[in-house]
This record gives sequence, structure tokens and C-alpha cells, in this order.
Amino acid sequence: MSGGTTSTTPGADRREAVLERLFLGAIGALEIMHVYVGDRLGLYTALATMPDSSPGELAVGAGIAERYAREWLEQQAVAGLLDVVSDDGDPRTRRYRLPAEAAEIMTDADSLNYLAPLASLVVSLGQTLPAVLEAFRTGSGVPYAAYGEDLRTGIARLNRPMFLHQLGTDWVPALPDIEARLRATDKPARVADLGCGSGWSSIALSRAYPAAQIDGIDLDEPSITEARRNALAAGLTDRVHFACRDAGDPALAGRYDLVTFFETLHDMDDPVAALHAAAALLVPGGAVLVGDEKVAETFTAPGDELERFNYGCSALHCLPVGLTRPTSVGTGTVIRPDTIRRYARAAGFSTVTVLPIEHDFWRFYRLDP
Repeated sequence: MSGGTTSTTPGADRREAVLERLFLGAIGALEIMHVYVGDRLGLYTALATMPDSSPGELAVGAGIAERYAREWLEQQAVAGLLDVVSDDGDPRTRRYRLPAEAAEIMTDADSLNYLAPLASLVVSLGQTLPAVLEAFRTGSGVPYAAYGEDLRTGIARLNRPMFLHQLGTDWVPALPDIEARLRATDKPARVADLGCGSGWSSIALSRAYPAAQIDGIDLDEPSITEARRNALAAGLTDRVHFACRDAGDPALAGRYDLVTFFETLHDMDDPVAALHAAAALLVPGGAVLVGDEKVAETFTAPGDELERFNYGCSALHCLPVGLTRPTSVGTGTVIRPDTIRRYARAAGFSTVTVLPIEHDFWRFYRLDP
């Protein structure tokens, strides 16, 4: 990629590899921002309703300016996300189609392949960089709320299909004694879903185990507001309840057969205190289920794509969010199994079991007092 003299020395090869990595990374970042535009403005949704479209037709269907529709369509076709159906040489009448495979990824909110919300997550990190730079300089943190709606809704939309499709079929069944309690109708079980966010994990638990009562708990008020709306739309407000409160409230102690943490423990400023509070919530024989990042068990560099993704998120979001208090431990996204075992032991748990659940992104743990 360099315009300089070609060389086959190891140093030159490394330089070329770094140059190529940065250039391809810039292309990827720009394409992610175009996906963000298409997702936020409903361009993919509009295209999914049409057999094919000209720029003018997309502009009318999505309510945007024709010239911007034309440029976005051309970019998407050049990136290989859209197909060009016909081209008479006039960019105003060129026609484009969203392939079914891409439509699933961009528009099917129930599909496990739904990945368009990833763009919202990445863009939110970019929008928050000034605060992150200041945190780097001072060692302070960045509050979760500073990342705004894009990150909150992006995470919720990304995780929603996993919760709805896998939580009651793969994850909780890996704790057969707990699942039996959740299915029992003579004495309804109770679940505390800690760090519930927009509530999709709590809703999925309620759908999978209709005899159980689910309490979703989070410290982020906008998330709880959204969770309540989602439960109302799902018709589950009689069995799912959401509260913005501290799980360490003594009034909650000894109530729950199951306590869950889904992709939230690594963000907490004091995970040991959170786990200690979770242990206090349990009834005798209850357990804690943790689902968190499936990172390598030891540090290895260079890392694979998943390790690169998790480290990419860590310094820009998870570590700053976890360093908002002077006493924060600063776990970051890369929460390895030994770290969870150490936290659990410090919180008073006697047993930590890595569960045999196959998953591309998360690793699951059972914690018993």
C-alpha cells in the first residue's frame, strides 16, 4: 500500500502490514458510519419493502433528500452491501436491491444474525471520545449515561435476540435444579435480573418460565423506563417488574431462587460488592448465573478477532464506566475466568462452575454460596 520503495526486509513487511491495517480500519470505520446512517434513518427498512429502488424512490420512501439517497446507495453498493439491479449510466435512475441475506442482518430485529445495532454502539464510542481522552489524562471514569441513547439502545437491540432465543432454551437449562424451581407452579420462584438494562433478559425469563416472578433491577433510570415500556408492550407487567434501585438493599435479601448478571459484571465499579449483594438475595439452594465476555483465559498478543473486539470496547467504554469512583477496581471488558473466580471467592461463594454452554460471544458461570 505504501508508495515508497518495495522491500522484502522483515521491518518493511511489518511496516506494510501496519499501513494496510490502518487503511482497512479506516474503511471499516467509514462503512460502519454509513450503516449507522442507514439504520437510524430507516433506509434499510425502506429498501426491504421494495423489490428494488432508485435514489428518488428511496428518498420518497424514507423521507430523505434525493441527492443524499443517491450517494448513500452508491456507497453501499461499492461496499458490497447492496446489489445494482440495473444501470443505464445515469446515477439518478440506477436501481439497487437489498439482498435477503443483508436484509436479515440489517432489519430483522428477532434474528440472531441482527447486527446493524453494532453501528450505534461504535458511533456512541466515537461521540464520547473527548470525555474518554480526559479520563485517560486524569485516571477518572466516564459515567454510563454520558454514552447516550445510541449505546444504551444499541446494546439492548444487539442482545435482545440472544435473550429471546437462547436464555430459556440453552442458558438456564444448564442449571437443571434451578430451572425445575422456575417451572414449579405450586410455589412460584423469583428471579432478580441485576443490571437488566432495557429489560429484554427479564422479559425472556418471564416468557420461558411463566410461573416465575421476575424483578429487573438497574441503576440507570432511562434503561428502567425503557424496560417498563417493553414489558407493557409484551403484556407481562403482571409477572415482570422493574426498579431503579441498589441490589444491596436489605429489603431484598433472601427472596430469590436465581440471580442473573448478563454482560454487566465487568462494567461494575465494585463487582465483589455486587456479587456479595447477589449472594444475600438468594434463598437456600439458590444460585447466581453470570454471562459475560468470552475472552481468552490468558493474555495473548496478537489476539484473535474476538479478543481485538473486546479490547477495542474496553478502553473506550467498559473501563471508563467502571472507573467512576475512587475505589473502583477497573475490570474492563476483558474479564477472564480467573478474575470471576477471584471476585466470587472474595464475595463469599464456595463454588464457581464454568457451564457447558456453547456461545460465540459469552461464557457462562454458576456461582453457589
